[in-house]
Amino acid sequence: MAVTLEQAQRVGYTCLKALLRFAFMVANNLVAIPSYVLYLIVLQPLRVLDSKSFWYIEGVLFKWLLAMVASWGWWAGYTVVEWGDDVKAVSEDEAMVLVNHQATGDVCTLMMCLQDKGTVVRQMMWLMDHIFKYTNFGIVSLIHGDFFIRQGREHRDQQLVLLKEHLEKYYRSRNRKWIVLFPEGGFLRKRRETSQAFAKKNNLPFLKHVTLPRLGATQVILKTLVAPQENGTPSGRDAVMKESKSKGLQWVIDTTIAYPKGEPIDIQTWILGYRQPTVTHVHYRIFPVKDVPAEPEALTQWLYQRFIEKEDLLTHFYKTGAFPPLQGQTKAISREMTLSNLWLVGIQSLAFLSGGMWYCIFQYFYHCLF
Repeated sequence: MAVTLEQAQRVGYTCLKALLRFAFMVANNLVAIPSYVLYLIVLQPLRVLDSKSFWYIEGVLFKWLLAMVASWGWWAGYTVVEWGDDVKAVSEDEAMVLVNHQATGDVCTLMMCLQDKGTVVRQMMWLMDHIFKYTNFGIVSLIHGDFFIRQGREHRDQQLVLLKEHLEKYYRSRNRKWIVLFPEGGFLRKRRETSQAFAKKNNLPFLKHVTLPRLGATQVILKTLVAPQENGTPSGRDAVMKESKSKGLQWVIDTTIAYPKGEPIDIQTWILGYRQPTVTHVHYRIFPVKDVPAEPEALTQWLYQRFIEKEDLLTHFYKTGAFPPLQGQTKAISREMTLSNLWLVGIQSLAFLSGGMWYCIFQYFYHCLF
């Protein structure tokens, strides 16, 4: 089949745009990530003198870095429409965010849609696969205090112990508010067959759009971060809660990400922008943590029910292009999430100016020493 001139021009334009976007992304990383690290090295005396102020500044820088990632998708026309409960109402409270996982673009989507949720982004903690530790953003997540979890049955028990220790050491000492995890333990395409086989063996619902979640990390987070009761609470944990003046984990935010036609965006698409402008849909349901059972068997069933509901939500979305209304509503209400281009340009400009500043500083000291 002959290629027309118009088709050749379109392919050429797409390739050129992808190449330019990739070059910009590389430059963006080369100035922004080292600047983040260097600013925090310079601020180490403040960490000793006033830890709260240090982590506040770190959180602001972290939010700006995530905004840069969001800008790559935003300027490619990858936008977000939100449905369900308004999570801004609980943005100042501690919450656990449960998200379905289809592709690497899920993380980028969350980085975008949480930008306008008050202080959430700078005070959040991520649970992510350990492989992300070795990416360009790994050093940032390590400094920020995110947790990298190793998948696999042979690592499971040890990882849960390490997660508990990590939460006790960093979560409240760095004034974290939201913790984000993907309970399925992997991408949909990789886990679907295993999950369906497990469901068939254990007489559980057959799921196509999500997989059955794993209990471990969710249970550890609830046990570690939910405020202690007046009786029967270990004294060490009680002391940590009182020192931080925290009310403890108050909400569980069940978050469902849906892509048109069930075709998720991956990180390569987010960076290169070769896919046509796409609207990703994000649905929220907020549950008070007091309504979440603590016993393992009951918690497992509660968690399964959340993902069965996700299956229903996604089935409805793929059939109609919209999520169903919440209980008590006659019509589903959606909200288009927006970012300010001026704000994004300002942050990008600051990153490149910072990179230039650090380069000049290093050049100065190099010439002084050599």
